[in-house]
Amino acid sequence: MAKRVILDGEHLTLEDVHRVARMKARVTVSPEAKKKVRECWKIAAKLLAKGASVYGITTGVPGLAGPPAPDDPNGTVQKRIIFSHSANVGKPLPADIVRAAILCRANTIAKGYSAVRLKLLDSMVGLLNRDVTPLVNGKGKGSTNDDLSSLSQIADVIRGGAWTFYADRLTPGTLALKRAGVKPVDLSIREALGIINGSQMTTGQMALACHDAENVFKNAIIASTMTIEALRCNPGAFDERLHAVRPFPGQVAVAASIRTLTADSAIMPTSEENVTYDYGLRCTPQILGPSLDAFACTKRKVITEMNAAADNPLFFTGNGEFVNGGNFHGQPIGMAADFLTIALAEAASLSERHTNRLLKPSPCGLPDFLANGREPGAGLRFAQHTAAALVSENRVLSHPGVVDSISVSADLGDYVNMGQISVRKLGSVLENTITVIAIEMMAAAQALDFRKPKKPGRGTRAAYRRIRKAVDHFDGDRPLHIDIAGILELVRGGEVVGSVERATGRIDLGDYSR
Repeated sequence: MAKRVILDGEHLTLEDVHRVARMKARVTVSPEAKKKVRECWKIAAKLLAKGASVYGITTGVPGLAGPPAPDDPNGTVQKRIIFSHSANVGKPLPADIVRAAILCRANTIAKGYSAVRLKLLDSMVGLLNRDVTPLVNGKGKGSTNDDLSSLSQIADVIRGGAWTFYADRLTPGTLALKRAGVKPVDLSIREALGIINGSQMTTGQMALACHDAENVFKNAIIASTMTIEALRCNPGAFDERLHAVRPFPGQVAVAASIRTLTADSAIMPTSEENVTYDYGLRCTPQILGPSLDAFACTKRKVITEMNAAADNPLFFTGNGEFVNGGNFHGQPIGMAADFLTIALAEAASLSERHTNRLLKPSPCGLPDFLANGREPGAGLRFAQHTAAALVSENRVLSHPGVVDSISVSADLGDYVNMGQISVRKLGSVLENTITVIAIEMMAAAQALDFRKPKKPGRGTRAAYRRIRKAVDHFDGDRPLHIDIAGILELVRGGEVVGSVERATGRIDLGDYSR
């Protein structure tokens, strides 16, 4: 069982989101957060008693004509808010994404600025702990100005409606809550908006993508180093002094990893030897490093949003006042998704060039297309074709989603971002990239076979051995896709990274923020 995650509105991490969304770690709310939520709810009640005009409490919301009844005793207005915003279409989102969104929204509420009752927060935690996953269609309003439509489908389940997945079956919300022992909540004033008025669907997806991207970038460093070693690239390109005088964190980290992984290598040449020196090899730190820097920037933005008061209006317990504003807007996370998409696409592009360099005829002592001399086939030639196709697709998908804007709500939403589109594209690029890297590893392992009896470095040897434990040298006697799938499984599951890090220590990506 994964370690319990405690919500306090301040310290949620990417690893926490992964453990709750995928490993189903239990969630609790800290006593301090519970106190803040109770105190904030009192503010809304006092404002209502004073007759103050408060958006979403004593006024209507965009798309609903006329003001609601101030007390809304039957929750009719709250239900109408949820129904009117539930307009998503398309295939249901995966369970881990929906769970990540619930967790992130619960953490926003735990911060103590949303003016909802503690029982609502408890219900959201109950969905996570009892494995009740609302059905959320994947396309719609997204984070054009927030995740209203997506979060509305979650809100509908909390009040006992809609549909949800429970015990791996699609079940009516009322029945699922009853079977799971989670009490539905009759939503009171402000609570519909308290669930839906933020960017947490996009943020939850980004948290999971960042968790996965760390594994992708570590594998990219390993694959690059295997290629550099197999092609006997001049080690001077990775000299610590060279990178210290251009100290971009990602560049320095990549160069350091190449030195560490190739330590004790019998294959790497001396600095004086006249060996292959292509840009894509000697400039690996300068090319892959900026992707790591972009990743670090993205993580900081996502972690900030995970622990932010992304809601409107916000209620402040210090003076009992509220402030209307735009903290719901998804622009920061939409741009972060586009930035990470570009960073991953560049890593894939470099990886494909490495694979191409391994396969093409050259004077470096490797056979053409890494084929055995007795093999009449094409060696690994068509694996590079696949990598090239995935890289081409990545380039199409790397057009930023946030640069597009279409006004909504009769131009009330006159500047919107398409963050949900950005994060969907990111998922496709991430999957393509990890496949391209797996193909490079396959080619690099094949090349290292031809360097025997000389042994690779300490880190690359660990990667090579893990790959060869699962996938044999390719001799043309089986379909190539079998080898690609076998290595992809190791790469995606973190097994190659694990083997290397046990041999050399943690691979530094130039940033330790979580």
